[in-house]
This record gives sequence, structure tokens and C-alpha cells, in this order.
Amino acid sequence: MSGWWSSLEEQTRREIDSEVLHDRRLMAVKAARDALRPLGGGLREAEEVVHARYDALGDRVRRRQPDPLDVCSLTARAAAHPGRVAAIEAVWDGDTVHDWFVCLVAVLEEPDGEGHLATVYQRAVGPPPATAASGAGQTLADHLGVPFHFASPDVPDDEAPRWRQVQRRGASDVP
Repeated sequence: MSGWWSSLEEQTRREIDSEVLHDRRLMAVKAARDALRPLGGGLREAEEVVHARYDALGDRVRRRQPDPLDVCSLTARAAAHPGRVAAIEAVWDGDTVHDWFVCLVAVLEEPDGEGHLATVYQRAVGPPPATAASGAGQTLADHLGVPFHFASPDVPDDEAPRWRQVQRRGASDVP
């Protein structure tokens, strides 16, 4: 590990380790970045410190369980949102911590909006996020009797057309 860890105050080290032990990577990076900034470090150095702490703490890290993708759990989550579900949609998103991942959302009518159902990250074991999200999303959509939409199942694309955009385009094509 670089010398950055040893340059941090003990209280900051405890805070970073606490965040890592609870698998709150972004909060750990924020704490490290805030502490390293006055010392000349930035985001890259903070990420390196946190990555090293994950390695050092190893099996002691309480990894968060993945969101459930079974139809009963997803149906319950969909029912918890206000309004009627118009469609189930899978959309790509990404960040510097998790790389690309897929979010399953319930597209809602009245009120117009969407409700989060699950986030599907890449795991060491199991199918890729797009495959897992597609299967769970299609199964849920079939169960609810609504359409399923995943504009870019083969290639991560967080700017792919969303279900509402496709619906509006289709409606404007009708004379």
C-alpha cells in the first residue's frame, strides 16, 4: 500500500475501516478523499487506499447481499410503489466502483414515474448482469401482464432509448 494510509489520522483510518467493513465503498472513498485532499491526494489516491483496505480486511468485510430477483420479491417491490405498473424496464448504469450494472425498474402510470426494483451487479459467480436482469425482468413482466423493455441487452449503453421514449415515438407514427 502507498504511504497515504500511514499519513492519515487514526480517527480517519477507523472511519474508513468502518465503512469498508460495512461494504460502503463510496462512503469510504469520500472519507479518504476528504482526508487526503489537504495532503495533496485526490480521488485516485482515495480509491487506492480504500481498495487496499478491502484487500487488508478481506473476509471481515460484511458484503451486502445482492438484490433478490425472484418473482415474489420483485412483485412485492413493484406493489410498494404508488400507482399502476405500466411496464418493467432494465436500464444500464455504471460508476467507478461497480463498473457497468443493470437496474430493474417499474415504469409507473398515475403518478407518472418509475420505481426501483433491483440493481444487478457483476458477481464473481453467476450470469452477467444483463442476462440476470433480462430473465428476472421478463418473468416479472409476464407475471404482471405488462411489457418488458431492455433497449440494449448485449452492450452497456446508459443512453439507450427508454420505454416511454419508444412509446411516444410509436404513438407519433400512428396517423
